[in-house]
Amino acid sequence: MSWASSAPFRFRAGGATLEGRSVGPPPDEAATLVLLHEGLGSMALWRDFPERLARETGLGVFAYSRRGYGGSDPVELPRPLNYMTREAIDVLPDVLNAIGVKRAILLGHSDGASIAALYLGNVQDRRIRGLILLAPHFFAEPHGLASIAAAKRAFETGVLRERLAKYHQDVDGAFWGWNRAWLDPAFKEWNIEEAIDYIRVPVLAIQGRDDQYGTLAQIAALEQRLYAPLDQAILDDCGHAPFIDKPEETLAAIADFVMRLERIEKAEAPILLREAREGDRA
Repeated sequence: MSWASSAPFRFRAGGATLEGRSVGPPPDEAATLVLLHEGLGSMALWRDFPERLARETGLGVFAYSRRGYGGSDPVELPRPLNYMTREAIDVLPDVLNAIGVKRAILLGHSDGASIAALYLGNVQDRRIRGLILLAPHFFAEPHGLASIAAAKRAFETGVLRERLAKYHQDVDGAFWGWNRAWLDPAFKEWNIEEAIDYIRVPVLAIQGRDDQYGTLAQIAALEQRLYAPLDQAILDDCGHAPFIDKPEETLAAIADFVMRLERIEKAEAPILLREAREGDRA
């Protein structure tokens, strides 16, 4: 891959060929924001958000389509009900290694936020210095399941299918892989709150008050269970996609969070160097 180019490229991870693209400085020059898209998202559906993130934060930004989405390899259906856990444990480590991450902040939206939280709740990775969650899910809610059922009806009428077909090579696989898993009767019991207990990096959570797929009970779960520092941005007149509905507020919250993380990194570096030198003398 050529980090200097923002053109899409293909890479191997988790036994599949995936599409990705990068903007901003490469991993050996700055930390990397790794973007994890929603359940119907893709690399392209981030729109100009990666470029704006790179400008606002000064970090490198990497976006990719998970298997079954965008131009990445198709996925076998049906997806298992623990597909987000499998993505976090079995695939995401390969992705991070493939792009040469040295220091990173995971930024996930919806399903992607759940995957990011599951990664830090199950995998010890000192390269990950922070976690940004846009509209995260930690458990299924009737409110969200009703919206997912409405999406099924919209897809079957062709309206939603036509819109999504612009972004997914296998639009039926992308939609039904997500929709049938969430609408499986057993998915009502899906709950990954335990992963929160093991997160040990600062977290920024951003949620719209009008989110049609999740209520503020998801953020309350973070408040109740997270041991690490938590910042919140609850946005008025905002639905499930804060980076689309409220881009300026979302970018400002992320930029401020990243700036504070970078300041902490710079403050800790001399201390760690001094400790290493003292250890060598001992």
